[in-house]
Amino acid sequence: MIAYLKGKLAHKEPTYVIVDIQGVGYLVKISLATYSWIKDQELVMLHTYLHIKEDAHTLYGFKDDAEKRLFMALISITGVGPNTAVMVLSSLDTQELEHAILSGDHSTIQRVKGIGTKTAQRIVLELKDKLKKESIGDTGVVGSGFVYQNNKLKQEALQALIMLGFPRAVAEKNITEILKKSAAEISLEDLIKASLKSS
Repeated sequence: MIAYLKGKLAHKEPTYVIVDIQGVGYLVKISLATYSWIKDQELVMLHTYLHIKEDAHTLYGFKDDAEKRLFMALISITGVGPNTAVMVLSSLDTQELEHAILSGDHSTIQRVKGIGTKTAQRIVLELKDKLKKESIGDTGVVGSGFVYQNNKLKQEALQALIMLGFPRAVAEKNITEILKKSAAEISLEDLIKASLKSS
């Protein structure tokens, strides 16, 4: 089991990073919260989870142990795989998710793409007691991410949404609508998060 990776940030996208450790590049899938936290760091340390399937070994990375524990709690639920868990952590930060679970607010969780009514209810039901026993939520404030030029912002958000499973036409429509409603400066993280919630 790979518990964490510490190395040079060779490449960064909203959905994954490549961490160079002594000349070996590790591709690690990340949430938007982790993407925002990384900012312009040259050296990073990510807590990791290695998901093994017959046809693939996939590394998932997290900004801190709290986010990783929430991820692990989510994938312990029937019907929630690693990619869905990352989608949840990209749409809701750890505090929002923890609050939704503790208050029994499954409608907030249900707004995440790929989460139906039954899965949202299961997440609340199965994790409520667990969250009460241990504080999983992150007490830090997630940074607001980067502000990009409009065109570059659109392209990067579009690429991220497509990688998260959105059809191109739907992703483009969501991004355009969010940009029309938003302030002049919106971060890439906020744009993607808003687009995830608007679908």
